[in-house]
Amino acid sequence: MNWPRFSDCSLRTQMALVFAGLVVGVSVLLSLAFGELLKRRIEQDAGAALKVVAANAAQMLAAGLLERSREAEVLAAAEVVWKQGLDSPEAHHMLVRSQAMEPHSAWIGVVDAQGVVRAATGGLLEGDNVASRPWFREGLEKTYVGDVHPAVLLEKLLAPLPSGEAHRFVDFAAPVRLGPTTVGVVAIHGSWEWTREVLESMTPARTDSRAVELFVFDREGQLIYAPGGRTRALQEAGQRLPVEPRHPAEAAASRPGVAQWQDGRQYLTAVVALKPRSRASDLGWRVVAREPVELAFAEARHTVRKALALGLAAALVACGLAWAVARRLSEDLYALADAASAIESGKPGGHIPQARSSREVRTLATALDRMTNRLLAAREAMEEKVRLRTLELESANRALDLQARTDALTGLLNRRGFEPQMAFALALARRTRRPLSVVAVDVDHFKRVNDTYGHEAGDEVLRQLARALELRLRHSDVVARLGGEEFVLLLPDTGLDGARTIAQAVLTAMAEREDPVVGRITVSAGVATMRGPGDTGMDMLRRSDAALYEAKRQGRNRVCTEA
Repeated sequence: MNWPRFSDCSLRTQMALVFAGLVVGVSVLLSLAFGELLKRRIEQDAGAALKVVAANAAQMLAAGLLERSREAEVLAAAEVVWKQGLDSPEAHHMLVRSQAMEPHSAWIGVVDAQGVVRAATGGLLEGDNVASRPWFREGLEKTYVGDVHPAVLLEKLLAPLPSGEAHRFVDFAAPVRLGPTTVGVVAIHGSWEWTREVLESMTPARTDSRAVELFVFDREGQLIYAPGGRTRALQEAGQRLPVEPRHPAEAAASRPGVAQWQDGRQYLTAVVALKPRSRASDLGWRVVAREPVELAFAEARHTVRKALALGLAAALVACGLAWAVARRLSEDLYALADAASAIESGKPGGHIPQARSSREVRTLATALDRMTNRLLAAREAMEEKVRLRTLELESANRALDLQARTDALTGLLNRRGFEPQMAFALALARRTRRPLSVVAVDVDHFKRVNDTYGHEAGDEVLRQLARALELRLRHSDVVARLGGEEFVLLLPDTGLDGARTIAQAVLTAMAEREDPVVGRITVSAGVATMRGPGDTGMDMLRRSDAALYEAKRQGRNRVCTEA
């Protein structure tokens, strides 16, 4: 097929083609430019989000290593127990109790200075000589944290793991000293399953648009953890750290980027080095978060396609304008030619019409300017909308979190907010072996107040009690409303007598108040204290409630302690 040459086309067609080509080119370039800017912005956000996941996981692992090393130090510092002998019943009991408090401690033992296991959980390896083990040699001198390694002596003695993988341990050791003499070493073999649970808890839920995975590599770049039980398979396949190892300070400041992994696929990869909480726990681990590029950048590609489609649509509109401008210009030229022919033929009334093409050209330029401004305004409006939606989401999340943890009427913690505080106080009391008490407080005849004076008066009574509780508590104490007219006080470092004194002060303060509507209001209280390391928060609350009911039975407006 023979296409006509450009010079053979009419002026109207030539101008339409020139203007249409120019407008299409400018529109597409602008669309691609704006789309590329948005793409980079989205890709940066995706990388930043991935690095946050890796950083949170690294922080959890570092905190866990520190906590386990301190556990070994606390056991080694129990001089009162070790004076009775490394293989005394008290030593066995302390080791078993420590393992019960931390299920991921696969083996806890104490070894004498010659390397002979004197006491261990489950009796495993007792009497064996472990002087050749690195944790023993290092543990004689200082607190030691060893890198992950396969089980050597315990592999056949321990039950298989639910995941089907072989046992791997991280060793924690500390010297046992009686005065200036080192008499042995306390050792903890921490199960590597702890790392799997931590990383699985930090990994976002897998969806069609998200597939984030977390890995751990050692100081030399060797893979030591992979999700889904794939550690051994990837190690045998030669998977190493996909980026060059960096100094921890440089790794912390590095930006996520695209890297090719052993399977040949491209992944958005973020590397975060564990910041050691102590010298002993500096193992040089690196947590790596990855996400397939096709999922991580899916939104960016979608944005580019939308920007290009918008540009093409604008270009089609501009092409129509260009055709109209070219048509009006050609009409002016035809009019001029007809007028010239009329004048040449001598027809009466012939004249040269006023051309309007220059104004039409200026109108086209104005239309192009409006189109460009519209594209810029659309981009700015889109960014502003994203920013406002982000601020609204953050504000809503903060409000929901506050609402979930506090009581709307009194401003105190509710049950959901109180339970983490109770768990933390119990763990601290067990570790430090210091007292912990709870006081259950209940308004006397509260139903009669509501029935007689109305719920608004009852609400005011609850608010007055909340203020009285807050005014008489220390900064370390916790007060919460568990529901209805029932309140609870959590008193760290406070024994039964101290808790009773505080409860009596609250009762006295309430009895001295005179409400203008209800009159004199009294409350009753029940006190309970932690009985031992095995005592739970639910046990303490149950006993304080029983003491509270006893106070009610004895006539109210009094404090009773647990039986």
